[in-house]
Amino acid sequence: MHCTRKITEDITWLGASDRRLSRFENAFPLPKGVSYNSYLINDEKTVLLDTTDKAVSGRFFENLEFALNGRALDYLVINHMEPDHCATLGELVLRHPEVKLVVNPKILVMIKQFFSFDVDSRAVIVGEGETLCTGRHTLNFYMAPMVHWPEVMVTYDSYDKALFSADAFGTFGALSGNIFADELDFEADWLSEARRYYSNIVGKYGAQVKTLLNKVCQFEIKYLCPLHGPIWREHIGRYVEKYEKWAAWEPEEKGVIIPYASIYGNTAGAAEILASLLAERGVHNIQMYDVSETHPSYIVADSFRFSHIVFASSTYNGGIFSAMETLLLAEKAHALQNRTVAFIENGSWAAQSGKQMREIVGTMKNMTIIENTVSLKSSLKPEQCSELEALADAICETLK
Repeated sequence: MHCTRKITEDITWLGASDRRLSRFENAFPLPKGVSYNSYLINDEKTVLLDTTDKAVSGRFFENLEFALNGRALDYLVINHMEPDHCATLGELVLRHPEVKLVVNPKILVMIKQFFSFDVDSRAVIVGEGETLCTGRHTLNFYMAPMVHWPEVMVTYDSYDKALFSADAFGTFGALSGNIFADELDFEADWLSEARRYYSNIVGKYGAQVKTLLNKVCQFEIKYLCPLHGPIWREHIGRYVEKYEKWAAWEPEEKGVIIPYASIYGNTAGAAEILASLLAERGVHNIQMYDVSETHPSYIVADSFRFSHIVFASSTYNGGIFSAMETLLLAEKAHALQNRTVAFIENGSWAAQSGKQMREIVGTMKNMTIIENTVSLKSSLKPEQCSELEALADAICETLK
């Protein structure tokens, strides 16, 4: 049995999905699972582009043998050496000892870090702009360091105009038969997970993503084939435009997110009142998060989406509430920039969280800080409502 689909006459998708994995890279929740995409080009020579994670190896090898239909496997192009795409490499070499490994020098080094088989005798080393002709198809290789590992490259097939983009243009989520973005309601069902994937996996490396976009956008691309998530064959420019915004840390839309850390509900109450005041002033895009309940990856993703953030935190052990501190450090680690930020702090005897949150944000690039920090002592008092109103006014002024 097999689960393969034709992309073109010569290119076959051999992927598989994992709906049991709870966390990607043991860090990011996967409520909708994840897919691992692998591709086979049937030409005068057969070419496999990347493999899969061990968790789906049974399905992957069934798909590969069906697609090969008794032919030898001539080449494996390795675009990315992360184990979710290369964990089956050792078994592949045992099954197909004739295979040549098309790699760049950094990938060659990494294979030896993960595996102990004879790599050198199988290696076909390629560099920037070099090609491999397999018959009708000519594969062009372009380096994409730090998108999101240093060894990454992408492969462009000039015959079918297909870009095999490694982890670029990927998304969380398992595939269910429909493998093409135009077969899905991508905007409604996939875009949020694509944004969460980009911001948390690739987001730190916006400059490198822009370099890659400049390289590949000079080519005609009819098929965009990432290692995770749907394949694009229509409206590719729409998705590329999202990447251009994300890579420039440019907000997709004006709006306010309010992550809050509250112990007994008083800080949460102030955040709720601020949200209501913003809504009364005509702000439509408002998202609130309890940082103790929401994984930071979701908030980081919306930080890439929206223009304004209000961090509201209780003081805890003389510092920032731990879940809020984790979020702030995640925002910094993913190089978030070009946002407008405000603060609400709370402390029953020594409110310190506002100052410390501001110090972290102050180390991030091009962050505009609104000065109207609201400082609570245990709870919001009626006479402080004017402070929240002033903060809402200041936010709305910067939203214009």
